[in-house]
Amino acid sequence: AQAILPQTHSSLVLVPVSRSAAMAGSSGILLDTLVDQQISVVTNDGRLFVGVLRGFDQTANVVLSDCQERVFDTEKGVEQVVLGLYVIRGDNISVVGEVDEEIDSRIDLSNIRAAPLKPVVH
Repeated sequence: AQAILPQTHSSLVLVPVSRSAAMAGSSGILLDTLVDQQISVVTNDGRLFVGVLRGFDQTANVVLSDCQERVFDTEKGVEQVVLGLYVIRGDNISVVGEVDEEIDSRIDLSNIRAAPLKPVVH
């Protein structure tokens, strides 16, 4: 299922991705609609990556171009670490979200204070 956040509160449309769903092909259909679009990926260890989805495979490994990691801090704001072309293993992905580029460009990340996400515990 897809959870859509109101555009006034977020620049993301979230698409849960699981390894078993990707291998069954259902996530492939969802990811296929996001190719060549800017997406956000949250990993199991709590990291957030933003980049253009260039491709994926049957195990939901994704390739992002123009990728940057957004590192959250409660005091310094959000640091954007430029990574360029980046591959994220499918078994490390928790959530993939479509980024609304217009809203995202209006967000001043230096003014956002937030604790980093905690890792997923299985």
